[in-house]
Amino acid sequence: MSKITAFFTELMRKYLPDPFVFAIMLTLLTMALAFAVEQRPVNLVVEDWGKGFWSLLGFTTQMAVILVMGYVLAAAPVVNRFLDKIASRVHTPRQAIIVATVVGCVGSYLNWGFGLVIGGIMARKLALQVKGVHYPLIIASAYTGFTMYSLGFSATIPVLISTKGHSFEGAMGLIPLTQTIFSAPILLTSLAVLIALPLLNAAMHPKQGEKIVELDPAVAAREDKPAAGAGDLLGDEKTLAWRLNNSRLLSLLIGLCGMAYVALHFYKGGNLDLNMINFFILFLGVLLLKTPMQYVEKVNEGVRTIGGIILQFPFYAGIMAIMHGSGLVESIAHIFVNISSVNTLPLWGLVSSFVINFFAPSGGGHWVLQGPFMIDAAHTLGTSQAITAMSVMLGNGWNDLVQPFWILPALALSKLKLKDIMGYTVVSMLLVGVIYAITMVIWPLL
Repeated sequence: MSKITAFFTELMRKYLPDPFVFAIMLTLLTMALAFAVEQRPVNLVVEDWGKGFWSLLGFTTQMAVILVMGYVLAAAPVVNRFLDKIASRVHTPRQAIIVATVVGCVGSYLNWGFGLVIGGIMARKLALQVKGVHYPLIIASAYTGFTMYSLGFSATIPVLISTKGHSFEGAMGLIPLTQTIFSAPILLTSLAVLIALPLLNAAMHPKQGEKIVELDPAVAAREDKPAAGAGDLLGDEKTLAWRLNNSRLLSLLIGLCGMAYVALHFYKGGNLDLNMINFFILFLGVLLLKTPMQYVEKVNEGVRTIGGIILQFPFYAGIMAIMHGSGLVESIAHIFVNISSVNTLPLWGLVSSFVINFFAPSGGGHWVLQGPFMIDAAHTLGTSQAITAMSVMLGNGWNDLVQPFWILPALALSKLKLKDIMGYTVVSMLLVGVIYAITMVIWPLL
């Protein structure tokens, strides 16, 4: 294991660029493929890119909100105290790696935005608490839990296709969650990942005598020190304005209003979509942070973790527009569909989704591109639409372990570089790929 880990770590250190540089290179590669493979004229490729660049601004905002709100929830005092209690019971580096991975897995299973953040916060606490923990590995381990999002409550594609009025309802109907994320094969897959992934990550920890990079508490204290606000500089008297800013009653009242709306929404048969998820976690955060100013402070901290995503999402929107306009995504999907049978379509759907996710690292946008071809193939071959959709979802979650887009919040929290941790996530990706592939081979036979 040490040799495998060392190989991929050194490979990433030498050749992996910054995530923004990766997005630029991927843009140029997609343009070249559209021209060379699909014979799309260069001027049209550039037009596709430019027109698509801002096409996902609304979705980008939703992603930014869910990440910031996830940070707020993860940093809330009640959650913070709970994480501190867990950290106090961990005493060895390998235990720390296991716990960080499990927290990342469970958090991502519940909600992907929450999981992305809480895993990194837990990893940082453990790195400070437990002597001898290899800091890049524990941050990478917490991030690998993000793959559980594709199996959990916020898995984009299963939630979407279970919602009345979704884009492909005419072609595939409504697929209830009991046939996707709550089916026995997916629940067993979730359990397998939850057990195997922490053990693998722990096995990658450097042995005694090997190089270990620890988190310096003094450096961490400087990094975590909040910036001084106007009130800190000028002083705050306990004026009426101060009392309103720090009023628990105001937060309680508006928080309860938000919760009441959520309850009424579902009581009247409303759907669970991204806007409703964001609405719920926003007002839950208001309740947990207790005062308006405490909430604002945590939101400001959370915003600092998502700058890279806000910058890069338009680039990936442009890439997706090129793939759609040129037919490139159709060509990739057809390569795998043409070699599929009724029992192998889910496996090849998984693999093709893994490839496509490099260019479209968003579950919803990914499904818009690949979904139509997979739905048609499932109809033609007589394969389950539920299994086919989950193959695309799992391919998305599998590739996220090596697609550097969603790892940006972990890098912002840890102050590490992509090359410091990607070697470890590559090894985890290999294990997760085996588990997902077994699921896609066995499930159609049941």
